[in-house]
Amino acid sequence: MALSEATPETSKSARIDAVVAMIAQRNPAEEREFLVTFARGYFQRVDPEDIVSRSVEDLYGALLSHWQFARKREAGKAKVRVLNPGAGEHGWSSRHTLIEVVNDDMPFLVDSASMEVNRQGLGLHLIVHPIFAVERDAVGMLKAIDSRENKPDHLRESFMHIEVDRLADPAARTELAEGITRVLGDVRSAVDDWKAMIAQLRAVIEEIDRKPPPLPREEVNENRAFLQWLAEDHLLLLGYRQHDLATIDGEDALRLVPGSGLGILRESETGSSLSTSFAVLPPQARATARAVSPMLVVTKANSRSTVHRPGYIDYIGIKRYGPDSAVTGEHRFVGLFTSSSYTERAGQIPLVRGKVGEVVARSGLAPGSHLGKAMAHVLETYPRDELFQITTDELHEIATGIVQLGERQRFRLFVRRDPFERFVSCLIFVPRENFSTGLRRRFQTILIEAFGGSAADFDVLLTDAVLARIHITVRTTPGTLLSVDRRAIEAQLADAARRWEDDLRQALNDEEGEARAASLYRR
Repeated sequence: MALSEATPETSKSARIDAVVAMIAQRNPAEEREFLVTFARGYFQRVDPEDIVSRSVEDLYGALLSHWQFARKREAGKAKVRVLNPGAGEHGWSSRHTLIEVVNDDMPFLVDSASMEVNRQGLGLHLIVHPIFAVERDAVGMLKAIDSRENKPDHLRESFMHIEVDRLADPAARTELAEGITRVLGDVRSAVDDWKAMIAQLRAVIEEIDRKPPPLPREEVNENRAFLQWLAEDHLLLLGYRQHDLATIDGEDALRLVPGSGLGILRESETGSSLSTSFAVLPPQARATARAVSPMLVVTKANSRSTVHRPGYIDYIGIKRYGPDSAVTGEHRFVGLFTSSSYTERAGQIPLVRGKVGEVVARSGLAPGSHLGKAMAHVLETYPRDELFQITTDELHEIATGIVQLGERQRFRLFVRRDPFERFVSCLIFVPRENFSTGLRRRFQTILIEAFGGSAADFDVLLTDAVLARIHITVRTTPGTLLSVDRRAIEAQLADAARRWEDDLRQALNDEEGEARAASLYRR
């Protein structure tokens, strides 16, 4: 009778047992129990293939390295180091560069650290992330550790072992350690101040109820409903600040209200009291700060998030009004719309539902008709970030143009310029059979050059429709955004999308006429 092969789990268990045996052989009796508990919890959730692909000596070395690193930690601070383990210096080795982290357990640690690794252009090879219940003394020395995360009267600590592409340059390892430390600091700021930021958002809603802005009641109610919607887990709050609107040297400026900063917008000792993002806006954009309406601005900030996911931060500005109904400043919230914000129906979201309803009404299309259903589909699948920011007039023009495309294999470009000139939003419709990653990259290059941009993000929608939709957002610098001929750029993009087959079809049409050209093309 043949012996059954060992399963991945049994092979993993055997390898961990070998590490435990090594602990018993090499460590003093008073530390063995601690280390065995640590080892069992450390490797518990690691993929068996990652365990069995490493030698027992290297598994033991990685475990002991992290243990020794975690023995002492200053309360309230992440402890981070980056090293290249070598058998001669460390007694164990890895072909990768290793990041070791010990930190208070909190949300967004792994994804935020991974984002920083990716931002620095490194590949991720392994993440080990156990959570332990620990007890430390007054100076931060480890007194007890338990793999049961919910043990009463113990702190929960996160241990991260991350393996990345090997960095031979010590300066690059230092940069990586500093980047991880900075990101984990942002995570801590956002998590620690989350309750305070939620309370501040609710206080703004109460302020609107107590002293309604000098605007039509319907507009005030819809803006209030949107803020209430945000507070119901539709915005991951990352930062808050309050600003006063002031005039400095004849120019409008936003001055920070001391002590108001929360999360990633906490005040620093060396930071300016003036809003630099407001100061760099072109004059016509700064002038809108004193306009009574709109009371609420939803847009994208000019920096990427270092917490949770790497998209550009969502910015919500709420104007503050004085007794004379003049604008006196703003409440500024920054964060990331949550996943539910992107899956909820557009017609149920405050602010968005008003735009969608007005566009449908202005279209004059019967809701049950073919074109009416097409319009509803366009609005429901419209890039959600755009729906939050776009004006009703812009949405009506673009949505109508998309509906008119129908099922024709026709190339089209729709452009919306951010009123603060921080980006240009480009919707490109191209025959699905023409789309490829290479084409998308060519589109990005063309648009960056056309608008004088610095970078371009993208999102692609591929369905069973004949047209693919590519949404490209070109990041621009306020005050330097170029004026362009949309039709000329559209033609340039269309030329980039043409294939040999498209040129053949056109040549046949020109020479033989459409009727004969179609049969020749099929041949």
